Amino acid sequence: MWRQTGNSGELERVVKDVERSRERTMNRAVKLLAAKPRSVIELRERLLEKPWTDETIVDAVIEKLKDYKYLDDEQYSRDLAVSQLRQKPQGKRRLQQTMSRKKLDKEVVEAAINEAFEKLPEDKLIEQTIAKRLRIKGQPETREDTKKFYDHLLRQGFGYDLIREKMAAIANRSCAEYVDD
Repeated sequence: MWRQTGNSGELERVVKDVERSRERTMNRAVKLLAAKPRSVIELRERLLEKPWTDETIVDAVIEKLKDYKYLDDEQYSRDLAVSQLRQKPQGKRRLQQTMSRKKLDKEVVEAAINEAFEKLPEDKLIEQTIAKRLRIKGQPETREDTKKFYDHLLRQGFGYDLIREKMAAIANRSCAEYVDD
């Protein structure tokens, strides 16, 4: 429920039954987390969408979920980074863009990305991406084909030097040899 306060026209949340609101907020939080993992800020925003709760109740629910280890931004970011790389091999730049949309602390994101690339080295990821592209499109025949290949790898977030190194290897090997690796 909302109530207008003062002359400024601001709206203030009014919770009639605090205990009922706390229970409903906790239930909603658990359902949201069951549907998919979320960062603390994402969950907080979703919980505050409902008029029957307020910031105090939401903060208490979030603290309780942290105590239960249901909510942990560091673990969430590590899992998300590795999951993104396994789902679709990509370079560091693209993974940083994806992770930046998740409303997480920059240091937490950076640590998670570094840890993910320790588990799944960028070298191996670009090789997977190249092998897939070669299976689909075949060996680049013309300069235009090679440029399209470069552009594809750049869009996947791989660094220019790494792309150049791998593309030189492709030029020195046949398509079949590269795909067999």
